[in-house]
Amino acid sequence: MPIFHYFAKSLKGEEKIGTVQAKDKKELSQILKEQGFILIKAAEEGESVRKNKSLNLISFGSEVPLAEKLIFTRNLQVMISSDLALPKALETLALQTKNKKFKNTILDISQEIVKGNNFSDALGKHPQVFSELYQNMVKVGEEAGNLDEVLKILALQLEKENELKSKIKSAMMYPAVIISAMIGIGILMLIMVVPSLAKTFEELEIELPLTTKIVIGLGTSLATNWLFVLLAVILLVFLLSFIPKLKLGKRIMDKLLLKIPVVSALIIKTSSAQTIRALGSLIAAGVPIIRSLKVTSEVLGNIYYKEALLVAMEKVKKGEKLSDALKPYENIFPLVVIQMIKVGEETGKTASILTKLADFFEEEIDYATKNMVSVIEPVLMITIGAAIGFFAISMIQPMYSMLGAI
Repeated sequence: MPIFHYFAKSLKGEEKIGTVQAKDKKELSQILKEQGFILIKAAEEGESVRKNKSLNLISFGSEVPLAEKLIFTRNLQVMISSDLALPKALETLALQTKNKKFKNTILDISQEIVKGNNFSDALGKHPQVFSELYQNMVKVGEEAGNLDEVLKILALQLEKENELKSKIKSAMMYPAVIISAMIGIGILMLIMVVPSLAKTFEELEIELPLTTKIVIGLGTSLATNWLFVLLAVILLVFLLSFIPKLKLGKRIMDKLLLKIPVVSALIIKTSSAQTIRALGSLIAAGVPIIRSLKVTSEVLGNIYYKEALLVAMEKVKKGEKLSDALKPYENIFPLVVIQMIKVGEETGKTASILTKLADFFEEEIDYATKNMVSVIEPVLMITIGAAIGFFAISMIQPMYSMLGAI
């Protein structure tokens, strides 16, 4: 009998997300109706659930923020170490969370555990909230009987991941704001100021320089065809957000990011830090190396890092050492990573060495983001100065010509 992932609502507006076995969607609808819920959307497990996000029940509405999952993991670890029953701990945490989607997810997991399912299996029914890395580490904790220790490692993993994302976002925020403001002010000037000056020049019958004609032409076009320009901008934004979702588009974008000066160094350090941190956490939790490589490849964003780990995994399966398997990828993994993995293999301390190496790379990322901002700032100032200078000269030059002719 197929398993359906579903999203339902009660007449009171209460939402419910979960999984249930049913012959078809009609039977699923009837089961939910008996519980006082109306089926909104459903997708059979194994269908294109993961491929089609519109059918993926966890993707309805906003995603669960990483910070929410971090707080949840920390609190759960404390509760379990205090011998509180897992279903009761989950119910308590569900009441504390402000994110409605996350609350429903936690409650559904609690219900699954009460029915007799394992915690890791219940997490596996919500792959868009809890990654494969999270599920595997919890599974290891259940099997080894040290779930609280594994959750402590997971909390550290999520904390470092959250810090890393925050550093990248803060580094990108300044240039993004400056560029947006520059473009906005430029468009306003072209639409509101330039047409008025163009009319004045036309009345005075002044011979205009080429640069002035270019600015006036651009301003007039924007003023008369603003709707077309707006639609073109919306289309461009849509294409830029849609292309990375295609396999070929994702490959091209990831390749470009690894080639752009300054940005490529940051991408390499960030991806290396994510790889090392995830791999180290999994190995520390007791996940076998082959499984750890597979899980780590799933949580990485850059397709070239994913492929490198999957190829390395196949080589490790055949008996090759991980350090040797990663040697062909020195262009994306810094040499220090491969060397330190080799030291870990020789000393039997791979997990602790990877953790220390991840800390090192995260510090490097901190320095890199600060350096990038210090490089971007003068470049932006020069660009803004050049744009303002071009505009000013283009509009003032005809006036000087007019005064010279008097």
